[in-house]
Amino acid sequence: MSEQRDDLRDEEAAWPVESSEDLHRDGWVVALRADRVKRPGADDEPAFRRIVLEHPGAVVILAIDDEDRVLCLRQYRHAAQRRFVELPAGLLDVPGEEPVEVARRELREEAAFTAERWTHLLTTYSSPGISSERIATFLAEGLTATDRGDFELKHEEADMETLWVPFDDLLAAVLDGRVADAPVALAVLAHQVRRTGGTP
Repeated sequence: MSEQRDDLRDEEAAWPVESSEDLHRDGWVVALRADRVKRPGADDEPAFRRIVLEHPGAVVILAIDDEDRVLCLRQYRHAAQRRFVELPAGLLDVPGEEPVEVARRELREEAAFTAERWTHLLTTYSSPGISSERIATFLAEGLTATDRGDFELKHEEADMETLWVPFDDLLAAVLDGRVADAPVALAVLAHQVRRTGGTP
């Protein structure tokens, strides 16, 4: 394995914003705004427009049972006009709640399972050119069936299908493009690297 480089990291930065206009904002968790941004040190250049999808962040759960099967969901996504093979997931829509606690809640609400062991796999930005969405991905093991509490499945979730998929089959489906949901691919590939000793 190559030596770790200390300079190979993303950096915090905030370019000046001349103005900001809400394009859509209501009671839901996401909002859309248009910013007029200035490049630092380029005072002679005009500000340019960038659309920003404000997003509180999300979690994704790769839940694997003792037979090395992954708990998957099949769910309709209107924006893409497809039913995707997905993993349990949810929004960080409660201020101050830790991502792992959101993951615990979402695994119970969406899939009716709890887990004994939780491992953080990675945290990524979905599409930083347009969105602030940041997704924390967790491995959940030691699964036990439970109830959903008072959570009620509605809308697309009411049509959700649960399926158990051997991990190697899901990995193959990701690699050949049959399963194309990005959070699924990231979770599966991160777990594969870790379980084959490819992490420091």
